[in-house]
Amino acid sequence: MSQTRRQSLIEAVINIVVGFGINTALNFTVFPLFGWHISLQQNIALGVIYTLVSIVRSCCLRRVFNRLHRAHVF
Repeated sequence: MSQTRRQSLIEAVINIVVGFGINTALNFTVFPLFGWHISLQQNIALGVIYTLVSIVRSCCLRRVFNRLHRAHVF
């Protein structure tokens, strides 16, 4: 059975929230290895930008694959 648009959005948002936490922690761990030092505010700003892009990407891809599934391509 296919997901509704709402279910797709909820799944994408939960996935991205978890990713945001991982991204924030990883930035503070990895960036200094390259000599980059960012503030918490900069880290959050980067995370927000990437999060918004990821939500749109995840939701759109889910919709595409649902359409392909309904068309019996997969």
